[in-house]
Amino acid sequence: MRNPLDPAELNTAIENVHRAGVPGLFAEVRDGDHVWRGAAGVADLATGRPVTADMRYRIGSITKTFTAAAVLQQVDGGQIGLDAPIGRYLPELVPGERGDAITVRMLIGHTSGLAEYLPYAYPSFRGFPDPAKCGPQSLDDHRLTRFDPVELIGMGVTAPAANAPGGTPGLYSNTNYLLLGQLLERVTGVTAEKYITQNVIERAGLHGTAFPGGPEIDGPHSLAYEAFFGKIDPPRDYSVYDMSYAGPSASLVSTVADLNRFFGLLLAGEIVHPSSLAQMRRTATIVSQEGKTIEYGLGLYPTELPGGVFWGHGGTTWGSGALSMISEDGGRRLSVAVNLQRWNRLDPSGRPQPHPIDEALATFCRVAMVG
Repeated sequence: MRNPLDPAELNTAIENVHRAGVPGLFAEVRDGDHVWRGAAGVADLATGRPVTADMRYRIGSITKTFTAAAVLQQVDGGQIGLDAPIGRYLPELVPGERGDAITVRMLIGHTSGLAEYLPYAYPSFRGFPDPAKCGPQSLDDHRLTRFDPVELIGMGVTAPAANAPGGTPGLYSNTNYLLLGQLLERVTGVTAEKYITQNVIERAGLHGTAFPGGPEIDGPHSLAYEAFFGKIDPPRDYSVYDMSYAGPSASLVSTVADLNRFFGLLLAGEIVHPSSLAQMRRTATIVSQEGKTIEYGLGLYPTELPGGVFWGHGGTTWGSGALSMISEDGGRRLSVAVNLQRWNRLDPSGRPQPHPIDEALATFCRVAMVG
């Protein structure tokens, strides 16, 4: 049971996240025709410039929901088979028996078994996903590096597999979504970014959402402070960054209003066919990048709160974090952005320690979605 939006309660909850240690955050919550937008803190620690709820920001892996929707549009039209092997479309990228065994569904749902390419592209991440074994040096080394997606895919495909195709738990891997980008290009004849822009972003009427044209974010935006588990102290700004390392996996820029609109249309069956939406909500067990076991669908995953199950996706880039979720009936929606990432310090065993931000952010989400 959801309670009506309480602006005073929401204002208090978002301010508490700022007080817990996030320099700045902003959000939009919708409940039917009722809308609350709020912000707390600063976009720039040096100048004190405040954050505002209309700012654009990097949404990280929420990009995966857009890419998944684009692929499923092609499934709806019969150009791609959801359970067809990726080797049928991209035999040069996933050759041999693995190309025959890994299906499009496995790529979208992270059950392909393909390894993550990031520790091979970022040498200081060679201990990934163990944060204690990773260093931040590669973040600076690659601020303006222009990566080739085919080379990144090659790193993930040739690395030791996490498990057999279709095995569970699956492994959350950006390699899957770079392959989906190449699949879209092969089938449609245009880049994945162009197809997603024309057929998902523009179709949904999103005016603040776009793939970046360069390392800078266009329009009003916050700086993005990366702490890297206390290894960057004080946290450093990474708002200027070449996002080619992520492409159709995690590089979109958007607004909280756009994301709430997008997820509302998606769950209403207006972006993909209702049959494909049903496939998006069929989950399998995977291991997240944080090492947690979660249920993941096809570009969507569920979050259980006292008021029920909410669908959506989260995302991080260097210094920027995002979360969007929507109730099953589509009536309640939340999108929130924070300008600090990996704020947890590590204990002697290398595990991230609890931080007041964790509980404050969880409380804000609960207040926003349930009341």
